[in-house]
Formats: sequence, structure tokens, C-alpha cells
Amino acid sequence: MTQAAEKSGPYEWACNAAPLYAAVKHYIRERIDSGAWPANHRIPSENELVSELGISRMTANRALRELASEGAIVRVQGVGSFVATHKASSALFDVRNIADEIRERGHEHAAQVLLLQEEAVSPDLADALDLAVGSRIFHSILLHSENDVPIQIEDRFVNPVFAPHYLDQDFHAITPNAYLTEVAPISRTEQVVEALLPQAWQAKLLAIPKAEPCLAIQRRTWSGGQSATFVRLFYPGSRYRLEASSGSSA
Repeated sequence: MTQAAEKSGPYEWACNAAPLYAAVKHYIRERIDSGAWPANHRIPSENELVSELGISRMTANRALRELASEGAIVRVQGVGSFVATHKASSALFDVRNIADEIRERGHEHAAQVLLLQEEAVSPDLADALDLAVGSRIFHSILLHSENDVPIQIEDRFVNPVFAPHYLDQDFHAITPNAYLTEVAPISRTEQVVEALLPQAWQAKLLAIPKAEPCLAIQRRTWSGGQSATFVRLFYPGSRYRLEASSGSSA
């Protein structure tokens, strides 16, 4: 359908002053701003907007795409579009349990265990964990979600000396962070934070476009002076941020 043809639809009133995609954006923003569509409310899909408003799919797509780029909504591939909340955040220098962070925001945490196995230490991991190449190590990959929206991929390697029963844990019920903090208290941490484009499998798990940068944290922890864990955490850049402060609050 052409732009001219669309102007005969039910939202002709809006087309005289602005392009039709802008009118659709205004229609959605009005409902968000009024509170009719609160945070995490599901936005009508492109097909639903086409049917309800008598517009083309191209117009609906542009409106939703621009609202997402402006931070008003969040689009999750294969799931839908939702009214955005403020970006989730955590303290930059703390080693927090993501389940606790999510629950403190009044939201629901869920974890999907994608991998949990014993492996041989590669040369790269040997350097990171001060272990001999070929020795045994535990490897887990989890996908953490907040209110059913993917928010973190946790790719973790654990020195079996500190957590010999790591592979026996139910990481749907307890996070690796919570378990390891109990059995191997942290004496030292080292962290590197980067902005990286996701690999194809990471983008798929986080339900984001391959071109959306991820916030990546690489963290090593020590317990009792020995290297205990090496973990890589990946967050969608559009849904997460790190915060830090220093000094006293005078």
C-alpha cells in the first residue's frame, strides 16, 4: 500500500501534519506516557498495527524501529516488542549475584543451563587460571532472564579444587555465583570491561540483532590466594549498564 493510499485509513487526521510513521509513533507514545501501557507491556506487533490502524507493514516497521532506537520500547527477536524500563544496572566493582539484582528490582529471575560439563584446560584458560594445559576444569554456560527477557550469558570456568561438586548443582535453583561464593570465598578479583559485537550464537540467545553491541565483562577470581574461576559475562547493550561511584556523600 502506498503512503497516499494509507491516508484514507482511520488515522487520516494525523497524516496531514506529519508522516504516517510519525503518527504511529505518536499513537504508541501517547499510550506509554499516559500509563495505559506500563513498563514491560507488550506492544502490538507489526501485523497487529497493520490490521488495527490500516497502515502498511513498512510504516509499522519504521515506527517500531525508531521507537526502539530512541529507547521507548525494547524489541526482542522472536518474542515481540515491549515498553522499555530503565536500563538494569549493577555496581561496576562488585561481584553481585544476578538473581539478587533482579529480585531487588521487583522482577522475576530465571536461568537456563545450556552447558555443564568437565573439559580439558586449553592454553588460553591455562594462563587465566594458572593451571596446566590438559588438566581438568568445569565449564558452565547459563542464560539469565529478567521477566522472561534474556539479560545475561554467563560463560564460566571453575577450578575443581575449589568446587569439586560444581557439576552436581541445580543451577536453576541456585546461581553459580551464589554457590561459589559459599564454597570458595573471594579473596581477590580482576575485571576487564569491553563493548563487543556478539557472536551469532550470543545474539540468538540474547534475542538481539548481530549489530547490537554487548557489554562484556571478563572476570577472574581468587580464593585463598589461588585462582578459582574465570567467567565471561555478556549483556545486551540496550538493556544493561554498569555504575560506579567514589568518595563520600558529604
